[in-house]
Amino acid sequence: MTDIIVPIKQVPDMERVKFDTETGTVNRSSAAGEINPFDLNALEAAVQIKEKLGGTVTTISMGPPQAESALRDALSRGADRGILLVDRAFAGADTLATSYALASAIRKLEGFDLILCGEKTVDGDTGQVGPEIAEWLSIPHVAYVSEIKEVGEKLAVVCDMEGDRYLIESGFPLLITVTKDINTPRLPAFADKLKARKAQIEKWTAEDLSSVAELSRFGLKGSPTRLTKVIVPSEEGRKGEIVRGNPEETAVRIVDALKEEGILENVK
Repeated sequence: MTDIIVPIKQVPDMERVKFDTETGTVNRSSAAGEINPFDLNALEAAVQIKEKLGGTVTTISMGPPQAESALRDALSRGADRGILLVDRAFAGADTLATSYALASAIRKLEGFDLILCGEKTVDGDTGQVGPEIAEWLSIPHVAYVSEIKEVGEKLAVVCDMEGDRYLIESGFPLLITVTKDINTPRLPAFADKLKARKAQIEKWTAEDLSSVAELSRFGLKGSPTRLTKVIVPSEEGRKGEIVRGNPEETAVRIVDALKEEGILENVK
């Protein structure tokens, strides 16, 4: 039996979301929310382990009330339980405060064998939350796992780091973060979607975690990161120019063009 926890995040569809170039913010209402794609890989890995060894898969998310839909999606894909941390006290959290809240919820559950996280989120791209959860819980972690070789009395995984592949073995409890190469997430069946719609999503507030956490570490108060400026880069298409003429003239024109663009400097 293996009790697995999968933290998930609802993110906007990054292919459809719009950016406010005046304020430098993401207009999250411009696109539907979905489970962070890397978290889907973590969830699929968890469900595969459950199917092999038995046990349970619990998903936890922190976000506004509409993040409940992400947890229902997770239930339709094989998770057994969904918990939403929803409270204004969690708002404005950076990765440190986010990981602390999630770790506190996991501590409140009192018992787990394995935590599976996605490598990163597509809207933040830091890759920090998973390892930080492990640090808060004082358990070992392995990042960038692309393959699970063995799971039973111990866990043997392959992780890809800086162009090298490492085979790492560990006992439990353990946290791993997985890459998109670990699997292809399953699509939920229609019947499972209907069942998930009727399932209960547990909602925990900051006060519900007060017995296992310091409330001052939540949200903006617990976030040492301060954002001073946001720049949304403009999108420009690739430029091209066809240069025709004899080789000598063509070479001169190309060199002049490269100088104008600042690519070539101090060339006479």
